[in-house]
Amino acid sequence: MGPLATLVGCGISGYMLGSVSFSLLFAKAKGIDLRTVGSGNLGATNVGRALGRRLGLTVYFLDMAKGFVPAFLGLWLDGPEAGVAGGVGAYLGHIWPLWLRFRGGKGVATLSGAMLALQPLGFVLAGLSWLLSVKLTGIVAIGSLVFGIMLPVSAWILDYPDPVKYFALGGGLFLFFTHRVNLQRLFSGRNRKNG
Repeated sequence: MGPLATLVGCGISGYMLGSVSFSLLFAKAKGIDLRTVGSGNLGATNVGRALGRRLGLTVYFLDMAKGFVPAFLGLWLDGPEAGVAGGVGAYLGHIWPLWLRFRGGKGVATLSGAMLALQPLGFVLAGLSWLLSVKLTGIVAIGSLVFGIMLPVSAWILDYPDPVKYFALGGGLFLFFTHRVNLQRLFSGRNRKNG
């Protein structure tokens, strides 16, 4: 299989895996339509609020695995470009899942899984920034946006390969788009703090 075919294959495989909504599956098993509860978002934070912290963490790690597996396999098969293709596919699949009329989650967990595979130390630095931000503010959305900023910063500081740097930059900045409602709430003082 040629390089372009490998990239396309990794991207499509990542997208298909990313389109699986663990949050929706867990909620449906409990008889709840997550899209009608809390923020209506199909992400781990809303699962935690609606179904409890344990299930929220479970969904977070499963969504993280959706990003890690295709990025890691692509990296292992054909290097950083294929790893990035798998990670980008999973990230976009989570945000715009084929099976759910292209309405998914915000992508933080899936992006973090891809970054764990592609820039492990950079992921740790960005993750610590997320943790500190959430501890200081009590608002997960702020932590997610700080995480999005720190991903490219750490990728450049640690000099990861260019495809990883640009994915970290694009993926991190795209979190500001997926969190646009949270930003509106933050600016109007209506964003909910986590306990």
